[in-house]
Amino acid sequence: MKPLIKLLSTTAPNVVVNIAYKKILKPQVFKLRPHEIEILDKAEQKKVEINAIGIQTYKWGNGSKKVLLVHGWEGQAGNFSDIIPSLVDNDYTVYAFDAPSHGFSEQGRTTMFDFSNIVKYMLDQHQMDKIISHSFGSVGTTHCLANHGNIQISKYVMLTTPDRFEQRLDDVAAFVGITNKVKTRLVNKLETEFNLKVKDQNVSDFVKKSNVKEALILHDINDKVVNIEQSESVQKAWGNTCELRRIENTGHFRILRTKSIVDQIVTFLD
Repeated sequence: MKPLIKLLSTTAPNVVVNIAYKKILKPQVFKLRPHEIEILDKAEQKKVEINAIGIQTYKWGNGSKKVLLVHGWEGQAGNFSDIIPSLVDNDYTVYAFDAPSHGFSEQGRTTMFDFSNIVKYMLDQHQMDKIISHSFGSVGTTHCLANHGNIQISKYVMLTTPDRFEQRLDDVAAFVGITNKVKTRLVNKLETEFNLKVKDQNVSDFVKKSNVKEALILHDINDKVVNIEQSESVQKAWGNTCELRRIENTGHFRILRTKSIVDQIVTFLD
C-alpha cells in the first residue's frame, strides 16, 4: 500500500491528503469484549443529541460521589469495564459516553472538539468534579477544561495522554506513508477546515488554562501507542498540580484492566 501512496503523493497529492484526513477523523470500529458488553448492559443507558448526532450515555450506581469516564480514540465506554465496579463499590455514581462513530453512538465526524463538547455537556448535566480519561480522551477533556475556566475539577486521572497534535499528524503520516510535502497540505487543510493552528493544539498548553486542583497521570514506560515522553511533557507543564507515575507491564490498553492500577485510581480519587 505504501508504495502506491508514495506514487500518488507525486501524481495525485490531494487524493492522499483526503486519505490521511479521513484516517484522522474516522475511527476504526473494534468488537467489544464479552466483559465490556456485560458491564454496559448493567448501566442506565440514554441517547442524547449533541450537535445533531445521537450520543450514547451511561450511568452506573447511585453513590454520593460522581465521576466521568472519557474513553480514547477508537475506544468506547466499555473499555472501563474493569474500573467501573470498583468505583461503584466505593460509593460513586459513574457516568460515561461513546463519542461519535464510537461504540453505540451514531456515525459522525469525530474530532477533539466533538469530544470536548460532549465532556462539557456531561459535566454540566450531572455536576461532576472528578474525571478519568484514557489516551485521546485526555485531549478532548483538557481542551474542554481550558476553554471553560468556570468548570472546577477536584481530581483528574489520566491513563496515558498524548500531548502535541503535530505528533498525531506525524504518526498518521508514517502509517499512511505520505511525504512531507503532502503532510504540509494536510496541515493546511485541517487549519482551514477548523480555523486553528496545529502547533497550538497541545495538551501541555491546555492544562495550564484548566481549573484542576489535583491531577495524576499513569503511563507505562514501554507504551508503544503513546510514548511516555508526551505524558512527561504534560506533567512538566502542569507543575505541582500533577503527579506522573511511571508504571510497567501494562502497555497502552491493559492499563485499563490492571487491578493495581484500578486500586491507585480509586485511592487517588478519594
